[in-house]
Amino acid sequence: MDKNPPVLSRRLSGIDAAFLYLERKEIPLNIAAVAIFDGPIPFREFVANIDSKLDQIPRYRQVAVPPPFNLGYPTWEPAPDFDIKRHIFRVRLKAPGGEAELEALAGRLLSQTLDRGKPLWEIHIVEGLRDGRGALIVRIHHALADGVAGAALLRIMLDPTPETSQPIPKPRSRPAPPPRAEQTLAEQIGSAIQSALENAVAAEAGLLSLAEGLLSDRGKEALQELTTLLPELLLPPERFPFNKPCSGDRKFCWAEVDFHDVQAIRAALGGKVNDCILSVVVRAIARYIRLHGEKVDGRFLRVVCPVNLRVDEQGESLGNRITFLPVVLPLDVRDPVAMLRAVATRMEIMKSVRAAELIAIAASCLGTAPAPMQELFWRGIPLVPLPLPLLNIICTNVPGPPTPLYTVGRRLLASYPHVPTGYELGLGVAVQSYDGKLFFGVTADAHVAPDAARLRDYIRTCFEELCKAAGVKRAAKPRAKRTKPAKPPEPAAPITEPLAAVATASEEAAQPEPVLV
Repeated sequence: MDKNPPVLSRRLSGIDAAFLYLERKEIPLNIAAVAIFDGPIPFREFVANIDSKLDQIPRYRQVAVPPPFNLGYPTWEPAPDFDIKRHIFRVRLKAPGGEAELEALAGRLLSQTLDRGKPLWEIHIVEGLRDGRGALIVRIHHALADGVAGAALLRIMLDPTPETSQPIPKPRSRPAPPPRAEQTLAEQIGSAIQSALENAVAAEAGLLSLAEGLLSDRGKEALQELTTLLPELLLPPERFPFNKPCSGDRKFCWAEVDFHDVQAIRAALGGKVNDCILSVVVRAIARYIRLHGEKVDGRFLRVVCPVNLRVDEQGESLGNRITFLPVVLPLDVRDPVAMLRAVATRMEIMKSVRAAELIAIAASCLGTAPAPMQELFWRGIPLVPLPLPLLNIICTNVPGPPTPLYTVGRRLLASYPHVPTGYELGLGVAVQSYDGKLFFGVTADAHVAPDAARLRDYIRTCFEELCKAAGVKRAAKPRAKRTKPAKPPEPAAPITEPLAAVATASEEAAQPEPVLV
């Protein structure tokens, strides 16, 4: 790559650290993707290709280390025993190797938390897919990257052309990283004070910007428009069938639509891409709620949408640079066009009153507290049952690469994103654009929402209804051409160790043998 690697901060930010503190067995906080390719992926060639690129992603060789006196945030430090074979594994699907088997495997992997004793990422190369395809299941801890940074990492890990550059030979043994310089108590106190001051300055700047925006003519208009939403905003939150304590076991399924159809809907009806996505998701959730015997008349869904705070970059910096936009959406609007307009109106008002900035200010204010108090706060959240949920679902949309990507000559056909769920959020929906399509990933707690595939089916149906209502003729689905493999895939003799053991034990992980799942 021509681009220099990004300058990374050694110290985790408050929100990065929060994802470490909040995680537990019931809340595995990994961002992930299931990527499908047009041919099988040769294991050794892929490992060598990724290994040759790790210098562009130094964070992939670092571990999160708590501070000695626990007065500040953890820091990223070089892993003393980094071995790429502990991060890239082979798995083989049982016959017939179809979508159902791949979804089941993805659900098992997404139910696991990453090992904190090594860099917080893993890739599983999936073999045995029918139609001669290959797949990757990529997991990255949320403390390491948000969705936008994860999409940027995808562009680094993959190639823009089928011709893969020759991997740079690596020495068999790397020089040991220099020993970490332990901070003194005075340095830890100084670092904690600096962090608190930085957050205080950020909160003050955010308040000034918010006040300036709301006092402008457009801000005054937005506040007046907000008053029209007050009756629904002030309604007490409701608990839906999927808002129950989560177990940690996950189900994952997906769908895809043509991005040209979304653009045609926008041209016919107005609104933004996010508005189209949300209108489809909310109507699908309304059907899912009715499926479970509950009415939706007069009820509202509280949705949180992550918002990217990066301005002059496309996700090159790792870590989390996000805030959240809350929006309350009606569940009883059955007409697709009316729902799109209802969503667009509410989203525009919430953006105009800078609701996402208010959330960011609140996060900065929390960051002024001593780090140990922040840790207690985040660790205690899952232990405190609330009488009513503060929100019902997270829906995120991340722009991905608009052109095809490849790995070791295999073309990426689909990339289905995963948003972590947990606590009392039994459902989550993530969307990512890539190469002219929008890919939906539906994540569910296996005990709270075991029938998540029904929601996926409703998303497909509701999108078709929106296209029909907008007078959009669905784009034809061309048959993808397979890339001719450069060489036959490596022979794979199955072994019988359970998947969890292979994913955590370095000795077995070093063996490039597939695992039956």
